Amino acid sequence: MKNSNNQQSLNSISRHFNSNNLQLIRFLSYFIFLAFGVTIGIIISFYLKTFNLSFQFTQFSSQKESQIPSPPLQPVVYNSSLNHTHIGLKKFIEPSHVVHDLSDDELLWRASLSPKIDEYPFDRVPKVAFLFLVRGPVTLAPLWEKFFQGHNGYYSIYVHSNPSYNGSEVESPVFHGRRIPSKKVEWGKFNMIEAERRLLANALLDFSNQRFVLISESCIPLFNFSTIYSYLMNSTQNYVMAYDKPSSVGRGRYRIKMSPTIKLRQWRKGSQWFEMDRKLALEVISDRTYYPTFEKYCTGSCYADEHYLPTLVSIKFWKRNSNRSLTWVDWSKGGPHPVKYVRPEVTCEFLENLRNQTCEYNGNSTNVCFLFARKFLPTSLTRLMRFAPKVMHL
Repeated sequence: MKNSNNQQSLNSISRHFNSNNLQLIRFLSYFIFLAFGVTIGIIISFYLKTFNLSFQFTQFSSQKESQIPSPPLQPVVYNSSLNHTHIGLKKFIEPSHVVHDLSDDELLWRASLSPKIDEYPFDRVPKVAFLFLVRGPVTLAPLWEKFFQGHNGYYSIYVHSNPSYNGSEVESPVFHGRRIPSKKVEWGKFNMIEAERRLLANALLDFSNQRFVLISESCIPLFNFSTIYSYLMNSTQNYVMAYDKPSSVGRGRYRIKMSPTIKLRQWRKGSQWFEMDRKLALEVISDRTYYPTFEKYCTGSCYADEHYLPTLVSIKFWKRNSNRSLTWVDWSKGGPHPVKYVRPEVTCEFLENLRNQTCEYNGNSTNVCFLFARKFLPTSLTRLMRFAPKVMHL
């Protein structure tokens, strides 16, 4: 009887336990189902919000599309040779070509870049940049070729000619490939200054160029290359002629509208045929004060080519300027143009006289004052080729 009662008690406990388990299982099932539903709801809600935001942004972009221009697509050019070619520093500091597609503004900006570290991280041979401002061919090229012969690596040549020149004449090897992108130049016009700055800027791209000489098509050297190179490299001065001339061809060309940027007492006159160092050349092409004033007001009979550099240098850089030109010219006959020399007038005695003058060089007296001379016409070339080698030891 007692065993029967125990068995009933166990059965009762078992039924109660099973009943509790079923309730727990049902509760857990409801909880899992609820959690699953909430999760699905959150995911759907987030998706709908994202879709709505994306749709609104698309509509906004479509509305603004006509107001905001799309950036131009740039073609991607892949050059497989770059994987095998290493470009050294020399390629950047001494460009071998002078032809480029830069605008004047781009050229001047690029040329104005200058390193802040004075020491050069490479073996450098300083060069003289000869800037030929000509109409067409370099008419006295055979003489210049003889002058440059045997001195490769110590000079650079840049030629600015009128775009109308088609290069039909056979060019001397020393000038081959040295014509820079040029624009029209007219005597006495402001575009003469533009051409000079264009020449300087192209030469400044080569970091080895340290002295800069402006040469005309009628210029000749008066000494051999070694003498001129040594003279320029050892000079402590720049050679920009600048003087005050109280006459109609001096102060009379001043324009009152240039004031207050340029005052009458600062106005200077001089030869456009300059020689300068790299520091001054950088200042000339970077000038954003006096250049625009000349461009706007120095027109017509103002003759900017005779006044811009003398005035600029006298105002800002006079301490290192010699106030004289290294290019001899004869103004003895008066008039707007200097004396022109033709074949019969070229003699050994004449050239020797040009070579022997008296002036100051680095604070001392010297008889080497002019390194170049003008104006020599093409007809004088045969006699120059005969006498110059003897006189100049070419």
